[in-house]
Amino acid sequence: EQLDQRLEEAAASLGASRSFTFRKVIFPAILPALLTGFSLALARGIGEYGSIIFIAGNIPNVSEIAPLLIVIRLEEFNYDGATAIATTMLVISFAMLLVVNLLQAWSRRRSGH
Repeated sequence: EQLDQRLEEAAASLGASRSFTFRKVIFPAILPALLTGFSLALARGIGEYGSIIFIAGNIPNVSEIAPLLIVIRLEEFNYDGATAIATTMLVISFAMLLVVNLLQAWSRRRSGH
């Protein structure tokens, strides 16, 4: 989908600066697409485990990531600790996706779509 060039031309003909045109015309129109891209990247990033372990390593107390901590807790038979970490990750993920969805809904209402 393309942004209607006439909107930018109308803003320019009414004397709007380029920064004002970007903030009030262009950015609100592309915000839903940006938020969708952000949420897809977030979901992919949360799901990546193996490649992050290869890149970041697993140096104790230095570069441990949450999925690795879960695996460590499970290997130690510390199911409560693994559950706590997983639940925290899940709550943070849901909260971030909720914020993204609310921003998308707000953007759609504001742009009239």
